[in-house]
Amino acid sequence: MKAYDNSPEMNPSGFVVLADAVPSVIQEIRYHSTYNFIGERIDGYEEPCALLTTEAARALKVVASELNVQGYRLKVFDAYRPATAVKQFVLWGIEDTDVRMKPYFYPELEKQELFQRGYIAARSSHSRGSAVDLTLLDMRTGKELDMGSPFDLFSPISHPDCRDITEEQYKNRMLLQKFMLRGGFEPIDCEWWHFLLRDEPYPNTYFEFPVSSAYLRRPG
Repeated sequence: MKAYDNSPEMNPSGFVVLADAVPSVIQEIRYHSTYNFIGERIDGYEEPCALLTTEAARALKVVASELNVQGYRLKVFDAYRPATAVKQFVLWGIEDTDVRMKPYFYPELEKQELFQRGYIAARSSHSRGSAVDLTLLDMRTGKELDMGSPFDLFSPISHPDCRDITEEQYKNRMLLQKFMLRGGFEPIDCEWWHFLLRDEPYPNTYFEFPVSSAYLRRPG
């Protein structure tokens, strides 16, 4: 772990552990595992937990509460993402010849196209701490709603407005989007799972501290 630093990029004082702020949220932090588009644990993910800015977590708690009443729970795949992780993505795209996860996450595209088409950015809104990747889980069945494509499938079929899916799949996407919009989050045009807090508190700051609940809880 890097030494604690009070510079804006390393100071986690404006962040919270999502499980503490929104206990009902389910988490499957993909970048702490090997099941992601690179195929290995991503730099900076020291713990399989979601971190968010206090403001984003507060807004997501309202969304989660409203969805719970409707019989759904939020399932989070990623939230705050250290800038070091994004650097790893970029280096993988430029230098790494490994394409072992291509059949699962970008079967129709070459690696370089992932950046050209906006699926992976050189600077990610996730590193500002108020973006979240998530889906809905049906509390009655205990299963995720069918959204027509899995998380991190880099393909036009994952665009929120894609109609090359079933009507039920499209309605599920719109249900998620409706509640997230009402909660103050904005979608993007190429990933149905990605939302960014409209009034994010750090619009120009990219953080680098690790994804670790222990790091947030240590004294300053």
